[in-house]
Amino acid sequence: MLQRTTYEDYKYCMQDTGRLYVGSKYTIGELLDAEDILFKFRMIVERYILPEADREDTLETHLYYLEKGKFLVQTYKHMKARVKVNVIEEKKSLLGNRKKEYVTRNLNIEELVEMTPAEKESKGLVIQELSVSKLALAGM
Repeated sequence: MLQRTTYEDYKYCMQDTGRLYVGSKYTIGELLDAEDILFKFRMIVERYILPEADREDTLETHLYYLEKGKFLVQTYKHMKARVKVNVIEEKKSLLGNRKKEYVTRNLNIEELVEMTPAEKESKGLVIQELSVSKLALAGM
């Protein structure tokens, strides 16, 4: 039961006046079927993302292994995509002790694809959500 709760924590869709936020645990197939996600975003997923991915891939896996130079990177750039990630950083305390902890960062898509999967793994990178500009979606 605990495992399912953890899985569901990053399966959400929210929006404010300027951006759409989608949790990283959605599969591509679930994104296409979810009625609460903007139609325009679902259409872009169907036309541009689905041909390059599998319906069973999670958004997290899809973004983690996205390669620089792919057409999809340009698509995400046009949507002004940002990815919320957790990374392990080493902090120094007042006493001089070093401590590793997860820190939340917002990366644009270029910053994400600049890192190789090996670099992402060494930094302990965990993708939480994808956010895209609603204005950019309307222009696509």
